[in-house]
Amino acid sequence: MALVTFKNLCLDANDVSSMSGFWSRALRLPVEPLEGGEAVLRGDVEARSVWINLVPEAREVKNRVHLDLVAESLDEFAGLDQLTEPGEFAWETYTDPEGNLFCVFTGSERDPGLKDVVVDSVDPRSIASWWADVLGGSIGHPEGYSHVDDIPGAPVESFDFVPVLEPKTVKNRLHWDVTLLPGATVDDLISRGATVLALPGDGHAWTVMSDPEGNEFCVFEPR
Repeated sequence: MALVTFKNLCLDANDVSSMSGFWSRALRLPVEPLEGGEAVLRGDVEARSVWINLVPEAREVKNRVHLDLVAESLDEFAGLDQLTEPGEFAWETYTDPEGNLFCVFTGSERDPGLKDVVVDSVDPRSIASWWADVLGGSIGHPEGYSHVDDIPGAPVESFDFVPVLEPKTVKNRLHWDVTLLPGATVDDLISRGATVLALPGDGHAWTVMSDPEGNEFCVFEPR
């Protein structure tokens, strides 16, 4: 039984103005400046919003969580560092102004903007099954990776979990927030294998947790 619903995405940034401007264009979402030097890319519903959070630490390692986008053309990404050769894959991989990886698909019937959330995983089958269990959705295990589709309320086609050899070593710069379903508790998530990293306090009302592979997510009480 699902315990939570998808709430929104959050992206760490050293330069909020630069990052919010870039991702506003890439995701087709307007920028709303916030107090404290942060910003939100405001979606038409909360689940489509992306919060840009100011952090002091710079990106140090390859992103374990990245976004897949749909675009009408690659022209809008001209001038960015491109990590793939043209035509090498069905997508092109770029880095944003702070070096975060993202992939772009063209020729899709999906509207331009966000397509998928992709997560590097030591055990894709296990962690995909875990998220399908707590978020809901349908799980698949094609050759080479696992995915969770049809996640209630999530503005993506899927969460894709792809195999990597290296374990997670630093905090993810991209994470997602979730809201507890009525009757569900943080203790229920703990019983499923999540870990509490920070309790509510110091001006925030959410619980910071990690999944069994250490990926951070924030848990909000239902309104």
